[in-house]
Amino acid sequence: MSSLKNTIRDNKWACWLALACLVVPMFASYFFDDMFSSLSELFKNPETLELGWNMADYGFYSSGYSFLCIWGGLIVCGALLDRFGVRLVGSIFVGMMVLGAGLVTFAISAGFKPETSLSIAYAGCMLFGLGSEIAGVSVTRSIAKWFKGRNMALAMGLQLAIARFGTATAILIAPMIVKQKALGEMYTLAETNRPALIGLAVLAAGAILWAVFVAMDAKFDRQTGETDKVETAEEDKFRFSDIWKVLSNPRFLMIAILCVTFYCCVIRFKKFGVSILLPLFGVNLDIATVLLAMIPFFTILFTPLFGALVDKVGKATTWMIVGSALVLVSHLIITFAPQGVPAYAYVAIAMLGVGYSLVPSAMWPSVPKIIPEKNLGTAYSLIYWVQNLGMWAVPIYVGKIFKREITQAGNHAQEVSAALQAEYVFILLGVVAIAVAVVLFLSSKKHPALGLDEPARK
Repeated sequence: MSSLKNTIRDNKWACWLALACLVVPMFASYFFDDMFSSLSELFKNPETLELGWNMADYGFYSSGYSFLCIWGGLIVCGALLDRFGVRLVGSIFVGMMVLGAGLVTFAISAGFKPETSLSIAYAGCMLFGLGSEIAGVSVTRSIAKWFKGRNMALAMGLQLAIARFGTATAILIAPMIVKQKALGEMYTLAETNRPALIGLAVLAAGAILWAVFVAMDAKFDRQTGETDKVETAEEDKFRFSDIWKVLSNPRFLMIAILCVTFYCCVIRFKKFGVSILLPLFGVNLDIATVLLAMIPFFTILFTPLFGALVDKVGKATTWMIVGSALVLVSHLIITFAPQGVPAYAYVAIAMLGVGYSLVPSAMWPSVPKIIPEKNLGTAYSLIYWVQNLGMWAVPIYVGKIFKREITQAGNHAQEVSAALQAEYVFILLGVVAIAVAVVLFLSSKKHPALGLDEPARK
């Protein structure tokens, strides 16, 4: 029997301190993952990079984040979370995240041949990606534990907002520390590895704060007499057969499909956003960088507000439809608006940022409503696994589009063609996302007892 009285969790300051310790590793993860997003133009001219990577190489490297995740890593490790607990398993993968980032930094700093540096960096990105995803699952599950029945959507919204501030920071400072040069000038390794060095330092700080949370969580469990393995009666213990139970839940599958299509429309767009916005809207690199940074800044502002809104009024599936529609319309504007008119870019990116805030605020708190608590680690991991299928495939495909279409540096017509073809990919994903959100809405209306559209407090 657990008691929630007179525990560390009853002190509001302790809950928010725990949240702070959880969000910094995610801030660091997002920063490191997006450190090249506003520098994608560099890879169009590999002959001016001492690193020697082209756009296809960049896309391939980016896909490494998801490789281990899709080949069973997330599913197995998510199951381990349920069996051995967040503190042990989460700590292992926070460490893996730092190790992988260190390997990437070494690969792009050591002066290897392009194919060698790419191979080593890809291996590092694989470790970093699996570590980041399991760390993300650990953080999400920990928030669900510490904020159960009290402002969960708000807490998750704040976590997402601060994590995405890592993306915004990376997008804005990368061009500042890797200064744009005239066409044909060489970029040295000492210049291009600066974002990675900064990211690695921030990841190390995040690992220290994770250790602080582990100590707090252990104290909470001692006070309640519980374990972070969420194992109680024998019949409630995790079994690997529970994976099938989670996957056989139709509403869970809808959320998983929505997750992969929606996130690819935003996260993988960011990887190539500068290379899309520059030719289509005739802006310079500084403006394109600001436009790209608007996406996470909008989420910083709106995600906590939308999280509080979902807590108060419910209607989660309706908000998923609205958010998915905003993202789809955003990509339609980017693709079909008159070229060379920057105003359309600002409107489109603003809509993308709002949609990117709204859907996760409604989607993530919905999972505990349809999945038993003892299987939440597995459930979140399976969602991340499905998400990473798209995260792995999309950058490879889009990177190849740019490499195939752009055969001459500075050829505007080729750059426009590549940007439009990339956007067609994101439009298709957006159509699927909104279709799934509508089906989930209809399912919620058919099964109101699930409480998907109910507020957290009445």
